[in-house]
Amino acid sequence: MAERSTAAVDVADNSGDDPLTAKADTAATDGVAEDQKTAEKTAEATESKAVERQSGEQPPITAPELHSGHKLARRYRLEECVTRLDGFSSWRAVDEKLRRAVGVHLLPADHPRARSVLAAARSSALLGDPRFVQVLDAVEENDLVYVVHEWLPDSTELTALLAAGPLEPHDAYQLVSQVSQAMAAAHREGLAHLRLTPSAVLRSSTGQYRIRGLAVNAALRGITAERPQRTDTEAIGALLYAALTQRWPYENDAHGLSGLPKGVGLLPPDQVRAGVHRGLAEIAMRALANDGATASRQEPPCTTPDELAKAVAAMPRVKPPEPEFTAPPEYQHTTYQQGTYGRPQPRPPVTQPVVVPPAPLESRTGRALKWAVSALLIAALGLGSWQIADRLLNQTKADETPPTQQLPQDKDNKEPKADGKPVAIETAHDFDPQGSDGSENPQDIKNAYDGDPNTSWTTSSYKGYSKFGNLKDGVGIILDLGKVQQVAKVEVSFNGTTSAELRTTPESFSSEPSQLGDFTKQTAGTGSQVGLVPPKPLKTRYVLVWLTDLPAGEGGYRGEISDIKITS
Repeated sequence: MAERSTAAVDVADNSGDDPLTAKADTAATDGVAEDQKTAEKTAEATESKAVERQSGEQPPITAPELHSGHKLARRYRLEECVTRLDGFSSWRAVDEKLRRAVGVHLLPADHPRARSVLAAARSSALLGDPRFVQVLDAVEENDLVYVVHEWLPDSTELTALLAAGPLEPHDAYQLVSQVSQAMAAAHREGLAHLRLTPSAVLRSSTGQYRIRGLAVNAALRGITAERPQRTDTEAIGALLYAALTQRWPYENDAHGLSGLPKGVGLLPPDQVRAGVHRGLAEIAMRALANDGATASRQEPPCTTPDELAKAVAAMPRVKPPEPEFTAPPEYQHTTYQQGTYGRPQPRPPVTQPVVVPPAPLESRTGRALKWAVSALLIAALGLGSWQIADRLLNQTKADETPPTQQLPQDKDNKEPKADGKPVAIETAHDFDPQGSDGSENPQDIKNAYDGDPNTSWTTSSYKGYSKFGNLKDGVGIILDLGKVQQVAKVEVSFNGTTSAELRTTPESFSSEPSQLGDFTKQTAGTGSQVGLVPPKPLKTRYVLVWLTDLPAGEGGYRGEISDIKITS
């Protein structure tokens, strides 16, 4: 089985004691070293045979001693060795030209697997699929072969995620969906992984899964398979099984996970751990078992990544968990007694009748005013002057009205309230203030708010990093409402998980802004259906939907908006 040979390689990986030699031993060529002593004896035998063959000629080329600070091609400075095995080593390095971290695989040019490693690296680089960690360079120079690849410090290995516990059903669903689709695309181009372990899968901070070591990891270790599609499919099934149960689906412990009990065979995930998602458990078994183990189940096994991707797409979508809200603490009722100056006091038992204080006496000025008004009213009535009496009565009412009631209500001071009515978008423009030409597919802008979810506006495609290739802070769409209107919510439909912000201009802006600083950030959100709600309804004319993190797409990272709705 391909899995057993991979497990054997994993044991060799964990030893970490093999020196970097000029000739790799025969056992390492097959990728299945029995133990350290056997490997050393084989290496010694290989070297002595080489010396005998050369019969006094120049000794074989050996790799130079490498250390932290060594520089390759006057550009890549080695920082830390992370793996040293089977005659090759892997390093974390710095690309001093572009000022970024990279990873580097190194092996001697006369290593028996040097040619296959170069070929695998160049084939992987030609794929150019952003779902895989990209190969940046593959060179033979100064008796060395080195492969340079991306280094993603903001991503987490699946190994570390599983060490904390099983994944939530939604995360496990995203894992098997994204990895199976990526591997299906790779196999269509004739590329296989053959060493798809938890350490080869990374999850970014935005929830995107990326695969590293496509073709290269297997070439470094000399791993081959008669049925590469079946091998990779079974590996994806093992990853899903581990994500659901936190157990490795074989008897041997591997990748920091405990294996299954010996002699019981492949147990379904729901028999290993309670509460496992039934649909995902079925997918894992279909990917892992193909020799009669699924005979009792209705669905056939999946033998290729493409079949597995289609099976995952056919199952009901697993929704993310609802956000949990902490209940506020129970309101504590307090009582106040006269004379305690507002300090809360326990409510005492009523033993005596409560004495109600008398109403406050009217002031002398008020009494005098009332007597004077009464006298004038009598005089006015006596004279028959009803107009004077009416005027005096109105004046009296005005004088007795409290000052707080005399002030008229200012309609402009009222807080605006959301009424949920749609707000029409008059025009829109793409907004790319940090771009070289300042435009992002302006011809498709109307598709973002035409009410048709089948049409969309897309950003340009960016290589390497989801944050616009680390070239800019973001891009977006400016929505012109035609006049100042109330905005209470902006709903944006994305294709793929996208991070975005809602920004607006003050009411005083009567022309479209040209700088990002003209907008005020109101709120932010991440997802495929994002409701951007400002802290309170506001009035503005120009609304900016500002994209800050993009999902992976064909040929790179790209944002896509299929619909925008604004309500007041």
